[in-house]
Amino acid sequence: MNICVILLSSLLSMTACSKSGDKTSQPEVDTPKTAFKSLNYLYEISGKKTLSGMHNREPNTTPAIWTEKIMTTTGKYPALWSGDFLFQADNIDNRQLMIDEAVRQWNKGAVINIMWHACNPALDEPCNWDDGKGVLSKLTDAQWEELITDGSALNLKWKSRIDEVCVYLQQLKDKKVEVLWRPFHEMNQGAFWWGGRSGASGTRKLYQLMHDYMVTTKGLTNLIWVWDLQDFSSLSGDVNDYNPGASYFDVAALDVYDGSGYTQAKYELMTRAAAGKPFAIGECQRLPTASELRTQDKWCFFMGWSELTFENNTDAEIKALYSSDNIVTLDKMPGWND
Repeated sequence: MNICVILLSSLLSMTACSKSGDKTSQPEVDTPKTAFKSLNYLYEISGKKTLSGMHNREPNTTPAIWTEKIMTTTGKYPALWSGDFLFQADNIDNRQLMIDEAVRQWNKGAVINIMWHACNPALDEPCNWDDGKGVLSKLTDAQWEELITDGSALNLKWKSRIDEVCVYLQQLKDKKVEVLWRPFHEMNQGAFWWGGRSGASGTRKLYQLMHDYMVTTKGLTNLIWVWDLQDFSSLSGDVNDYNPGASYFDVAALDVYDGSGYTQAKYELMTRAAAGKPFAIGECQRLPTASELRTQDKWCFFMGWSELTFENNTDAEIKALYSSDNIVTLDKMPGWND
């Protein structure tokens, strides 16, 4: 056979193989590796599956009450468990029970998420939910400036409250429990004393100060930092105005409450804001459907908000979601123990 014909035949054969759909011949994209097993897992499932999650709001005397209700409803446990340090006297007194539950859930293989509805540092602790002296109260501009000024009286008072929760987070570090830590959630939400202050000296500055204090000063290297926003109409600007910077968050999250649901616009905004990092549905009352999560497949988890989950979704809808093959429940988790 003519040498040219042989070469042409070989070339055509190679071309045909390259278009045959044999994925084994394609180079694989490296999954980022971090110091955290659970964060690495979020990277691994991105674009493939979504973790089911449930928040357990007060009381801290029953820190798995809503997780258990999901089990009763669906026959499956959520893959993510969430608790809260909270603000009322009885819940502060029972923070240890919440932390003990976090350890149990981690040992079962769950992802651990913890948040903190903190009392206004300019006022007393414990407190209530109200806008007078509670979580919904406000700081004056002068108080805010003092709060973010390192070493000021109000700044030191706030750090002393952070110290109180660091004791519990240190317990988790000692037991090798990784924590999705979601402080100052819904940073663009002006109802909370910490939220609604955009710009470099606003809420993101307070978040940065907490990060540096907890990681560098307190040595809490078991925290996976979650930067969280709410889905207001201002979201396109908020993802920039409240962004603490890539070195200050590991996971981005959006709380979905505005009634328009899981729009493609929100998904695309969070995709860009996360800039290659995992991003999630931080809270919701109306759960996404399995179909929505197939289309928007990079949401790494969703977290239903306690009683609102059962007020806004039928048992049949919840069960259908938890039984879908693109949803990870606790029984499908890899486990964290070597």
